[in-house]
Amino acid sequence: MTRTHRPAGRRTPARALGLAGVAALLVVLELAPRLGLVDDRFLPPTSRIAVALAQRLGTPDFWVALGQTLTTWGTGLAISLVAGVVLGVVIGSVPVLRAVTASTIEFLRPVPSVALIPVAVLLYSTGMAGTLILVVYASFWQVLVQVLAGVRDVDPVAADTARSYRFSALTRIRTVVWPTTLPYAMTGLRLAASVALILTVTGELLIGTPGIGKALGIAQSSGAVDSMYAYVVVAGLLGVVVNVLARALEHRVLFWHPSVRGEVAA
Repeated sequence: MTRTHRPAGRRTPARALGLAGVAALLVVLELAPRLGLVDDRFLPPTSRIAVALAQRLGTPDFWVALGQTLTTWGTGLAISLVAGVVLGVVIGSVPVLRAVTASTIEFLRPVPSVALIPVAVLLYSTGMAGTLILVVYASFWQVLVQVLAGVRDVDPVAADTARSYRFSALTRIRTVVWPTTLPYAMTGLRLAASVALILTVTGELLIGTPGIGKALGIAQSSGAVDSMYAYVVVAGLLGVVVNVLARALEHRVLFWHPSVRGEVAA
């Protein structure tokens, strides 16, 4: 029996579905206060938030705060990435170090970064260094754990071959360890980028480090609810941009990796 293949219908792009979901949320947030379902003093309609956001965008203070947030985020992420990759490769490549540090890593990794806020305030008051402690501490583990997993995943045959040919330690890392570890490191970078932004805004909000988080806290304490939600929107948009850029960088760096090539082909 001959089967007839029907042409597949056009599937709605995932991006279009995502935009439709955002549009539906904005409509709900617009209607809920206007219909009296929530008090507009505490949750203003979308249109009022948009007006407040447009007003914030027109002020120099907003752009200064945004620059301060991005500076803290970028500095903390860079420190975490370098430290996580270097220590992950070194610890993962030396069995004795891996065994000695395993318990310490498992003990320190679950400690919430916000628990370090009192320590950060005592050491650095409300300066950027206080928030950097939180950012680096939270982001570092994301990178370190992924790099350690990548080093463990190195093909034993390739590692033994490199030793039999008497490759130097740096040559083994460059030609054997790093190609296997790089996809794990990129995953760690993507996770760390989002975590670093969360802790940056949290530190600014709770410690008082200059930035978007501090501006949000000032708006909340002064009763400027529309501006407060405008800063919440900005923080959310920053998270989206960071995630998109991290994924784009991951695809660009790992263009040769089967996972990325398969994703592109699909």
